[in-house]
Amino acid sequence: MLEDLLKKIELYNPNTDKEMITKAYYFAKEKHEGQLRSSGEPYFIHPVAVANNLADLNMDDATIMGGLLHDVIEDTDADFNTLKEMFSEEVAKLVDGVTKLKKLKYKSKHENQAENLRKMVLAMSQDIRVIIIKLADRLHNMRTLEYMNRNKQIEIASETLEIYAPLAHRLGINTIKWELEDLSLRYQEPEIYYELVEKVKLKRIEREAYIQDVIMVLNLALDELNIKGEISGRPKSIYSIYKKMYQQGKTFEELFDLSAVRVITDSVKDCYGVLGAVHTLWKPIPGRFKDYIAMPKPNLYQSIHTTVIGPKGEIFEVQIRTWEMHRIAEYGIAAHWKYKEGTTGKVSNLDKKLSWIRELMEWQKDLSDSREFIDTIKDDFSMDEVFVFSPKGDVIDLPEGSTPIDFAYRVHSAVGNKCVGAKVDGRIVPLTYKLKTGNIVEILTSPNSSGPSLDWLKIVKSSQAKTKIKQYFKKKERDNNIIKGRDLLEKEVRKQGYTFNEILKDEWVNAVKDRMSFKTLDDMFASIGFGSTPLTQVIPKLKELHKEYYHTEDALETLQDNYHKHKEPVTSDNGIIIKGVDNIQIKIAKCCNPVPGDDIVGYITRGRGVSVHRKDCSNIVNIDDSNRLIDVSWDMNEETNYNVEIKIIAFDRFGYLASLTQKISEIGTDTKGMNVVKNKDKTYTINLIVEVKHIKEIEDVLAAIRSIKGTLDVYRVKI
Repeated sequence: MLEDLLKKIELYNPNTDKEMITKAYYFAKEKHEGQLRSSGEPYFIHPVAVANNLADLNMDDATIMGGLLHDVIEDTDADFNTLKEMFSEEVAKLVDGVTKLKKLKYKSKHENQAENLRKMVLAMSQDIRVIIIKLADRLHNMRTLEYMNRNKQIEIASETLEIYAPLAHRLGINTIKWELEDLSLRYQEPEIYYELVEKVKLKRIEREAYIQDVIMVLNLALDELNIKGEISGRPKSIYSIYKKMYQQGKTFEELFDLSAVRVITDSVKDCYGVLGAVHTLWKPIPGRFKDYIAMPKPNLYQSIHTTVIGPKGEIFEVQIRTWEMHRIAEYGIAAHWKYKEGTTGKVSNLDKKLSWIRELMEWQKDLSDSREFIDTIKDDFSMDEVFVFSPKGDVIDLPEGSTPIDFAYRVHSAVGNKCVGAKVDGRIVPLTYKLKTGNIVEILTSPNSSGPSLDWLKIVKSSQAKTKIKQYFKKKERDNNIIKGRDLLEKEVRKQGYTFNEILKDEWVNAVKDRMSFKTLDDMFASIGFGSTPLTQVIPKLKELHKEYYHTEDALETLQDNYHKHKEPVTSDNGIIIKGVDNIQIKIAKCCNPVPGDDIVGYITRGRGVSVHRKDCSNIVNIDDSNRLIDVSWDMNEETNYNVEIKIIAFDRFGYLASLTQKISEIGTDTKGMNVVKNKDKTYTINLIVEVKHIKEIEDVLAAIRSIKGTLDVYRVKI
């Protein structure tokens, strides 16, 4: 494996430091010794595959070593300083940048994913090679995803499609982007994927014959013009076909441009010569011409795209570019590492061309909530783009449907806040105007502007503009929001039957503030007043402190004494067996909703009897006073019904909810409640409450839901 890797690197970098790469290879091999992948193969196969993926992108030695070592900090006893001493600080920083935050504990998978991405964004802002290593890592993981269980396959494929494929697109690394998208579709929608693969195969034979005729005609035309160029057919990726069908609501048979003809020439001048020949031979379709040579995409992509009506009325696309443009189109940012006299270095000012990285950095500073940060990235990545010009000729990319306000905030938050109007292509337009690719946008500002309007939040499309507008009002209205927040809290506690002095004690309010990670009480009140923090998060915490204070320890001690004195077990109305304690209330804890079959434990509360929890409930695992825990068990002779909450993540597919209710009905389970939320990423989040008698029934319900087409994830809700 080492010899093959070194040969591949030497093909594009004859001056590679083979000794250091060999050293990294054997260090990683030693550290991963004994570790296995899900396939049962030695784990070391993975970092070698990542290094090979990086070599396919013609990356420099430090990046190749980073690929070989990318998991040693996370999965072995190696640390940053060891890598720095053995290799270099450059290599150590690359490895640290892709290392996950495994040792930190997060409340949820979503938060964990958000913090990992946030750390990676910080690292790649300092060195873009961090994300290139991560993409090479994700590519190999996707290629070997068949060895994971179904739920994990769907989870990883969804994350890849939402984050990593768009990142590859933003970096212009299309060779990785296309494969990540196709592999994600394969595991998300296997039936659709393989059906499309078969249909493409059947149509390819007739399409190839047609494209060959087009190539022959175009070759003759270029010979007459004395233009040298390589012409080839390029089939569309499976995912791009699927996306087109989904967005346009077309069947496969209704799609015409399944193939494109690509012409690669020696010069920019020849590119435009080829364009002239194409438009002379075939009629171009209006609105389908894009000149990314004159107006490169922010990810450095350059090419001319035109769609024409060819022989027999068939529609096809032609892409025209130079060899250098083609290299950048395939490898994107990775194409900008050069090799001269045995050294490697980045093209000067390269990072300046990737303005979106700076924007990501701004967002991550502005958004204190990691989940909001990752949702912002997903939203912007999921949208198509328009490319517009500033008056100075700078190209700015924005989500499709963006307005001049989005443009203003992309330039600078101060420009957005002082915006009073806009000109597009020299004409004054309303701020609601939808920008189109090629527009020249000029923002009109005034020092006397009263600032943005809250109505702008309904107009803007980009997450950056929304965030900046919200921040403006948070800052401007802070004093009013503090007063409003206090007032809302006071009204709510009175509404729930408490007096102001009874529950809003200074030490309790401060304790709630600390638990919710606010720096000051004013920060908490301002957040309540603005609407960012709902009272449903604050009131329960105050109630908890109130109950702990007003229920005396005497009642608790009496209950504990009774428990230790009595030996005979008593069965409660809930079907719980507990050692004889007279006149004590026994409740099933709502935080974890245990059912027969779950391992349970009793918790002696202050003044509220015994609360029965699952043993793995976080409220039990994290308690300080273990003396309150008592043994309880299920009376299997009792038949009692229990409510259980189940969470489902599913595709927004027609008929899914009908299939869900039918399945639940078929297995004889009673549904007590359902809440459905439609997400921005075209999925549902469904919270389902069902009535069961035993844990086995829950497993039956989960299995039935998993069998429904379109189900991404399903699990029992537990705190």
